[in-house]
Amino acid sequence: MAPASPDVPACAGLPAAVSAFADAFVDFSVSGIFFPTNPPPPPPPAPTTFLPSPSRLVAIGDLHGDLPKSLTALRLAGLLPSANSPGSSASSTSWSAGPTLAVQLGDILDRGGDELRLLYFLRRLSISAAAQGGALLPILGNHEVMNVSGDFRFVTPQGLQEFSGWAGWYRAGLAIKRRCGGLEQPKNPFLGVPKAFPGIKREFWDGIRSRLAALRPDGPIARRFLADLPTVLVVGDSVFVHGGLLEANVEYGLERINAEVSDWIRGERGDNARAPEYVCGRDAVVWLRRFSEGFNCDCQRLQGILGMIPGAKRMVMGHTIQSEGINAVCGAQAVRVDVGLSRGCGNGLPEVLEINGGGSDVRVITTDPTEAWQYRKQKPEKSATALEKKGEVKDGLALLVRESHVLKGVEAKA
Repeated sequence: MAPASPDVPACAGLPAAVSAFADAFVDFSVSGIFFPTNPPPPPPPAPTTFLPSPSRLVAIGDLHGDLPKSLTALRLAGLLPSANSPGSSASSTSWSAGPTLAVQLGDILDRGGDELRLLYFLRRLSISAAAQGGALLPILGNHEVMNVSGDFRFVTPQGLQEFSGWAGWYRAGLAIKRRCGGLEQPKNPFLGVPKAFPGIKREFWDGIRSRLAALRPDGPIARRFLADLPTVLVVGDSVFVHGGLLEANVEYGLERINAEVSDWIRGERGDNARAPEYVCGRDAVVWLRRFSEGFNCDCQRLQGILGMIPGAKRMVMGHTIQSEGINAVCGAQAVRVDVGLSRGCGNGLPEVLEINGGGSDVRVITTDPTEAWQYRKQKPEKSATALEKKGEVKDGLALLVRESHVLKGVEAKA
């Protein structure tokens, strides 16, 4: 605990209350959401990997920084009250699905301007779910890994603006805490972060610096909202992973992967440590497309991989946009749920996957036809997935720089 300076009041023995006020002030200023005053229990040392089958299981695909469309999907799944329900509001964070367990397949970040609000909203909803015996469990996608690595190629100007706003409020919270003697001072995440980014328009420098500070390993947003998310989650007989699994991943150990990725995001492998190899590269668990692209998958190989995980019957994946909607191949052993929901990558028709009866009853819940006209289908040849595969990143910050490799990973000094 830092000693009190003669010029700094000792807060009359109330440093914890001052710290809680500062945190609540920042949370509400950034997201418009108040969190419970009783702090939640600390997260486990490593994310959960295996869970039993719930009475109802729901899967939601990639969200990519689009809060309104995400709310539509959450309501479609019955996780939020209908917008027409008495007393409900468009920003309600009240869980309405009882003991349902919902998995969100990652890629909350990038391509949109509501990234922080989405992170805050999903965390607040998960707290509400737990209070009612349910659970909302996002997992990590390749875009979370990219951002923690300082790879901002898919960031939008609106996304940078949102993080600039966060930085202002976060600094205000730090200033409040510094006015209270006897309070342990939090680490300043902006120390060591570059202030200039040659090759990028100056107007975006503050947003990039703020994003680096927030999402770098041990950054306040990374540690709070990403470090406790699993990379792979097995619920009953369903394996949830953003990209997919290969034999080597299972042999390495799913729990081990989750623990090591979590340690990296927490900064426990060093502030500038590179991401673990199994979340980097085309065959990584958050990048793989072998079982989510097209309809001629290697079903025999998939069956063998599932056979290495006791009780597993299906692999549920996001990552690759399915222009025809949620679908399955290989006798429903490969289920693909990324519908290109976000307006930043397709504005796809909202759909969610529902699994009941301990895995025996699987169905797709789709948007009511009377509302479907609002959403256009993204043509496959122009999809965000195709651009990402080819490295032709033209919808994010790559439009704003002379060479897109400038954004492929900016390191901060420890």
